[in-house]
Amino acid sequence: MPGVISPARFLVVLDADSTLIENEAIELLAQEAGSLDHVARVTERAMRGELDFAASLRERVATLAGLSDSVFDVVRDRISVTRGATALIDGLHGAGSRVGVVSGGFHELLDPLGDRLGLDHLRANRLEVVNGRLTGAVRGPIIDAQAKADALAEWAAADGIPLSRTVAVGDGANDLLMMHTAGLSVAFNAKPAVRERANVTAGQVDLSDVLPLLGLRG
Repeated sequence: MPGVISPARFLVVLDADSTLIENEAIELLAQEAGSLDHVARVTERAMRGELDFAASLRERVATLAGLSDSVFDVVRDRISVTRGATALIDGLHGAGSRVGVVSGGFHELLDPLGDRLGLDHLRANRLEVVNGRLTGAVRGPIIDAQAKADALAEWAAADGIPLSRTVAVGDGANDLLMMHTAGLSVAFNAKPAVRERANVTAGQVDLSDVLPLLGLRG
C-alpha cells in the first residue's frame, strides 16, 4: 500500500559498462563493424563529460549499420562480469535488498546477463534491427543521464525504498545525475570528475567492496 516501506534495506543501482561488466558494450560491437578506434575515442570523451551523451551514442551506433543481428550472440560471449558482482548481488539479496542496472548500453546484450545474475531491475537502450540487420539507429528513448536518475527514483518508489536508502554506483559523467539523486554515491573504476563528486570512491575494482559501505559485511 502507498507510503509503506518494504522490508528491503537498500536499492543499489549500478551502471553497466566498466562497472557491472569490464567491457564497453558499444566497443565490442564496433570491433565487429571495423569502427573500434573511432568509437573508443568518442566513448572516452563522452565518459569524461566532453560530449553530449545522446549525440555521441547516435554517432557511435551509426557505425554499426549493416551488421547481422547474429553479432549479439558473438559479443555476449566476450562480456566479462566485474569481479565481486555476484557476491554483491547475492549479499544484497540475502539482506532483503534490491539491485538494478541502468545502462547506456543495450538490452540485446544485457538481458541474458541480468537474468543470470538475478537483477531485480534492468533498463538500457535498444538497437533497431530490420530484416536481421542493424540499421545504425537506436529504437526508443535514449538512456542518458536524466533517464538513469529517473530509473533510480522510479525503482525506489516501486520497491517502497526511500531515496535515503538508495545507492548509485558508476564510473562516467553519464552517471552523475543518478549519483546525485541517490542517498549514497560510489565512484567505481571512475573518471576523475566522478571521483571528485561521489560520496565514496572504491579503492579497487571489486564490486563486493560496496557491501561494507552498507554494513552488510564486516
